[in-house]
Amino acid sequence: MTAQDTFDAKQLHGEFKVPGGKLVVADLDVTEGKISRANINGDFFLEPDEALDDINRALTGLDYDAGHGAITQAVEASVDESTVMFGFDAYSIATAVRRATGFATRWEDHEWEVILPTQIPIYTQVALDQILTEDVAAGRTQPAMRLWRWPIEDPSVVIGSFQSYSNEVDADAVAKHGIKVARRISGGGAMFMEADNAVTYSLYTPTSLVDGMSFTDSYPFLDAWLMEALDRMQVKAFYEPLNDISTPEGKIGGAAQKRLAAGSMLHHVTMSYDIDAQKMTDVLRIGREKVSDKGITSAQSRVDPLRRQTGMARAEIWDVMVRTFTERYGATTREVTDDELARAEALAEEKFLTRAWIQRVP
Repeated sequence: MTAQDTFDAKQLHGEFKVPGGKLVVADLDVTEGKISRANINGDFFLEPDEALDDINRALTGLDYDAGHGAITQAVEASVDESTVMFGFDAYSIATAVRRATGFATRWEDHEWEVILPTQIPIYTQVALDQILTEDVAAGRTQPAMRLWRWPIEDPSVVIGSFQSYSNEVDADAVAKHGIKVARRISGGGAMFMEADNAVTYSLYTPTSLVDGMSFTDSYPFLDAWLMEALDRMQVKAFYEPLNDISTPEGKIGGAAQKRLAAGSMLHHVTMSYDIDAQKMTDVLRIGREKVSDKGITSAQSRVDPLRRQTGMARAEIWDVMVRTFTERYGATTREVTDDELARAEALAEEKFLTRAWIQRVP
């Protein structure tokens, strides 16, 4: 039986609870690759009643694998300005439809793992991010959250995939402080990461988890569990668009992403634990510009460490994060495997340690 035969053989059912809104349910029949019957239902409010028939007709005839945007547009085109959709919208209908057809997923649809922190050199860390993201796409491993730990002799700056090496780091300061500069596969800004001054994690997940979401919406969605963990530590954290994590006392970290065409994505966060802000501004050229742009004369005023806000050891923070993630998503814990580590070490030698990659944007 082909994948299409499977779709044609049964009714499909998908649900989406709108954050702060109502439940939207999509019950579909698929015939010969098309939605042959659509029944949108839920506890939402809709006026006039006849608009629901219009929405169902707009969905009927669409390809079963129609993209989120195409479904949203079809629903929007089926109603006019007199229609009132309260507690839901065209986007939420598209999400329910995509969940019914299996192209959008929920956290609960996956078997999650937590990969516990193992001391790994910084270049192997960024290589491991690529390896594990590709492994999720290929089905070689389960989606996972991995905590980073790296050697004390690896004080590092990890720059974004598209950042200019020379614009981002001060070569003299890098040499003076013995800093290693690595480039990761995701975009975003530089991360100043001495061994004991940061809390970093990576999330490896199918892109179906954020199907239809903008990048802006996906960041807080993927880090909702982290906000819960920080709340457990009495840290009142919140997101500042696009990717900064802040508290009333100051910024504590930021996130970055990379989405692979194969169907998986990397999402990672670095938070300050006990940062040497003076060394950071010595090393990072752009850090000086960001500080001056905000009218702040000292980086100490901009980046506020978790150590001061929590009074906790870094290992204790890890424990709260692991406990929160496992309780929220039913995850199991494991170590990095020998095979994963060996492949990451080989990729680090082949790619991430090379001048061609580190300075691919000079």
